[in-house]
Amino acid sequence: MKVILLQEVKGLGKPDDIVNVNDGYARNFLFHKELALEATPANLNVVKTRKQAEQRRQEKALAEAHETAAKIEGKRFTIPIKCGEGGRLYGALTSMDIASALQKAGFKVDKRGISIQSPVKTLGDYDVDVRLHADVSVRIMIRLEAAE
Repeated sequence: MKVILLQEVKGLGKPDDIVNVNDGYARNFLFHKELALEATPANLNVVKTRKQAEQRRQEKALAEAHETAAKIEGKRFTIPIKCGEGGRLYGALTSMDIASALQKAGFKVDKRGISIQSPVKTLGDYDVDVRLHADVSVRIMIRLEAAE
């Protein structure tokens, strides 16, 4: 029997995969636990529509990431931060600090996509990699200045 998986099933596949399973396994386990649907023409059409919508959403996200990357590539962002004597920071610069500085500049960036090569504990200029999408990443310059 052909079924359409609604959730990931170990050993079978991922959501929206069409797999061939035994009738008893489908009726007694997959349908009972709502892990799959029978592969009828109507259900296949729903899956096809859902996949097309997901593909359009992914293409839109990729286009937005390329657009944002073109805008922030190589830019310098200044972050005022509290520091002690000799320009040493109280703590360290975090990806959340960088994400909030980018948001203030009008760019929405996920803090999990920001990678700092080494811990930043002094004032100065630093290169930071920002991953905007799985296929798009840019390098920006962060300047840390003493806050008043």
